[in-house]
Amino acid sequence: MLRGVDLDLPPRTLIRVEGANGTGKSTLLRLLAGIDSPSEGRITGRRPRTAYVPERFSAALPFTAAGYLVHLGRIHGLRSSEATDRARSWLARLGAAGHARTPLPELSKGTSQKVAVAQALLAEPELLILDEAWTGLDTAARDELERAVAERVAAGATVVFVDHDPRRLAGSVDAVFRIEGTGLLAAPATRAAGTGTRVRIEAAGPPGAALPAGLPGTPEHTPAADGGVRLTVAATHSDALLRALLTAHPPWHIRRLAAVPGLAESPGDDGPPHRTPTPEAP
Repeated sequence: MLRGVDLDLPPRTLIRVEGANGTGKSTLLRLLAGIDSPSEGRITGRRPRTAYVPERFSAALPFTAAGYLVHLGRIHGLRSSEATDRARSWLARLGAAGHARTPLPELSKGTSQKVAVAQALLAEPELLILDEAWTGLDTAARDELERAVAERVAAGATVVFVDHDPRRLAGSVDAVFRIEGTGLLAAPATRAAGTGTRVRIEAAGPPGAALPAGLPGTPEHTPAADGGVRLTVAATHSDALLRALLTAHPPWHIRRLAAVPGLAESPGDDGPPHRTPTPEAP
């Protein structure tokens, strides 16, 4: 049971929810997803386009993998052709293209989880809720899901997730909330700059062009010697950051790209301040 929960979900934000087993993490996520309703209080604001990956996906449904995804796409308002294209694309990205025509009950647990992830992502949700969504996925699919999370945040969405691995997206999280007793408390969001792989991108824009606002991953940026800019970001955000630079108006030119393992922030870094949304007091 949860009481006195007051939580704001700003756009372009990645939020982690923590807590011991049985404290109500899944309950909170189901409330946010609109699957359950609070017995007291209310959820305010416009209901965004929402997608949810449950902790356990029920595969006992009379569909093939692709058929189920197209069906869900239609429910989300996509045309059949668009739903089919997105279903094919997400199955391929997650490494399940070979199971497109397999009936759901015949899928392995790992492949079923890929279908569960695909059904949430194909609708390009504004609010994405992930309840232990990485459980059962192989390494490649876990990495792909992390990239997809970065893409959704870069596109302006809010992503709320629970995961048993404390390292999951540790370098990208904007806010952490922990369930203690029956309440929800804000916790420090550690960006783990000294651990894991980060990516350094050197880019140049047209003369006089300012760096695009709201770049994915809130990259640290410093001037480059040749007049461009050097951006450093967690590897999970690198693809989305590159895409944002290349599709900016006007587009930016990418000069160099390199992985920087174990990069620690230095006093000379001039990145924008880290933002940590906090709930209002009950």
